[in-house]
Amino acid sequence: MKAVVIRTFGDPDGLEVVDLPVPVPAPGQVRIATEAIGVGGVDAVIRRGTLAAHGFREGHLLGSEVAGIVTAVGEGVDASWVGRRVWAFTGLSGGYAEQAVAAVQDVLALPDGLTGTDAVTLGGSGVVAHYALDRARFTPGETVLVRGAAGSIGITAIQLAARNGAGAVAVTTSSAERGARLRDLGATHTLDRSGESGPDTPAGFDIVIDVVAGPQLPLFLDKLNPNGRYVAVGVVGGQPPADFGMRLVDAFRRSWSFATFSSDTVPCPDRQAVRTSQFADAAHGDLRTVVHEVLPLDQAVLAHHEMDAGNVFGRIVLTP
Repeated sequence: MKAVVIRTFGDPDGLEVVDLPVPVPAPGQVRIATEAIGVGGVDAVIRRGTLAAHGFREGHLLGSEVAGIVTAVGEGVDASWVGRRVWAFTGLSGGYAEQAVAAVQDVLALPDGLTGTDAVTLGGSGVVAHYALDRARFTPGETVLVRGAAGSIGITAIQLAARNGAGAVAVTTSSAERGARLRDLGATHTLDRSGESGPDTPAGFDIVIDVVAGPQLPLFLDKLNPNGRYVAVGVVGGQPPADFGMRLVDAFRRSWSFATFSSDTVPCPDRQAVRTSQFADAAHGDLRTVVHEVLPLDQAVLAHHEMDAGNVFGRIVLTP
């Protein structure tokens, strides 16, 4: 089968299309003939070598979520899965391939009316957006700032905050055109990437959901209201300064809270329950997905160049 691996860490040109054996599902796994493969920010972080200290090595097969048809099951898995259209989380590897395997508990049957492309745009990011707001203890009427809003996590977070009664939903964006598209999804105010805003933007926010992190994170901590909560859900802009915690200590009397969030800490049944609900909403048009572009699997290098250039609005999806 065709697959995309990291030949060398760093630039997207270090990705390579290779031929690999078709995987055999282990006990508790299913094998899926992929129809849609999500390209996520974590893929870029792994490709750059940022997480090499966590065990990622050159030769790594990228990709964490796919949609397609179950073609085989491992020992202990109900054979009725074969032939079903599913979304699946493959871990932090194995998705950029014509055939992928996943643990059956990380597989979800797709509802009628939801395409595989939409499923991999929402499946992973929607759960992160949901629980980021939950961990921030969001309540109706509060003001929310989504930093890195043009990606699939941010787009879902905007919609969830808006439909659950946020007093304001501000976003960071790189252009007026993107700002208009984000307003169409539920944003009420726009800031530029450095946090500069117009005169009508709230002076502070009760909640900041941050997909970017990077060296400017402390500037956005300063935008918290008293008792404000900051939840970092990604590091697509790189690691924050090592001493950013001093910002919290210096603002001790404002009672700010800072947290990181990974959906790995949510029990699998809870993740799947949220995902089931969101898939149903998307199938009925109550939750919108935004697909930037659909590319062939062998153009994964182009997909990553687009991400690195900051050109992506929504999610890029690969197809075998």
